[in-house]
Amino acid sequence: MDTMGRHVIAEMWDCNIDTLNDMGRIEQIFVNAALKAGAEVREVAFHKFAPQGVSGVVIISESHLTIHSFPEHGYASIDVYTCGDIIDPNVACDFISDALESKSCEKIEVPRGKGPVHVPKYNAL
Repeated sequence: MDTMGRHVIAEMWDCNIDTLNDMGRIEQIFVNAALKAGAEVREVAFHKFAPQGVSGVVIISESHLTIHSFPEHGYASIDVYTCGDIIDPNVACDFISDALESKSCEKIEVPRGKGPVHVPKYNAL
């Protein structure tokens, strides 16, 4: 194994606003995403905010999947981290993007446990 794990960080825009605000639906999407990637689900915890938004985590044997949704912006912040080299976090991330009906998904994969992280610098707006 070259790394301890793979961490996909995704920015999902123009998502289905109703889905982003539906805690039960998001929970099911995330559990299904983990299973689709071949992960073993251990624990599930989600919270619905007032007046809107959902945050949650699916703990898998291989690490975790998380979301913070912002329905008012049609935006979701997603992390999928998998340890080892069997589970591909991109499979789960793509499943989530499709289920949220994201029209724009930008993601980066960061190898974990390999040493210094080199993240590309983006121009400030």
